[in-house]
Amino acid sequence: MIEPKLFLEFLKNRRAIRSFKEKKISDKEIEMILEAGRWAPSASNRQPWEFIVIKNEEKKQKLAKLARYGGFIGDAPIVIAIIGKIKQNPRWYIQDTSLVSMNMMLMAWALGVGTCWIGSMDREKAKKILGLGENDFVLTVLPMGYIKGEIPKPTYRKKLEKIVKEI
Repeated sequence: MIEPKLFLEFLKNRRAIRSFKEKKISDKEIEMILEAGRWAPSASNRQPWEFIVIKNEEKKQKLAKLARYGGFIGDAPIVIAIIGKIKQNPRWYIQDTSLVSMNMMLMAWALGVGTCWIGSMDREKAKKILGLGENDFVLTVLPMGYIKGEIPKPTYRKKLEKIVKEI
C-alpha cells in the first residue's frame, strides 16, 4: 500500500495540463497508462470499454476541432479515446468508463505525463473519425504529453465543512 498522506498530496498536486512538449511518450509508459485503465473497477466486472491510442496527426487535428475548449488536443503526442461498449453494460458504461479515465489520468501524472479531461465535444462526429459503431460511446479523449511550461497553481476547492453532512 501507499502511505496515505503521500497519496493525498499526490491527488492534490495533479493538474489539468493543456500544453505539451514535442516529446514522444514511450511505449512502456503508454502501456502503464492503459494498464491502469484496464484495472479500473466496473459494475459486475463487465469491463465495458475499449481504448484507442491515437498518434495519427490528421485524426488528432480533426478531434481537436470537435472539442469546444480542446484545440490543444492536436498538440499532444498521443490521445487516448475511452470508449464505452453500451451493449456490454447498458446501465453503467458511463460510470465504468469514467473510473477508467481517472485511473489513466492518475497513472499519467505519476509518470510525469500531463493530460486533461475533454468533456465538451461532438461525440457523434468523434465516433465517425474513430470508425466506431452505434453501440459505442465516446466518453472522452485524453490528450497526453510531457508538461510544457509551469504546472498550473491549484484551483479553489470548497472547504469540507461546506460539502460534507453527517446524518
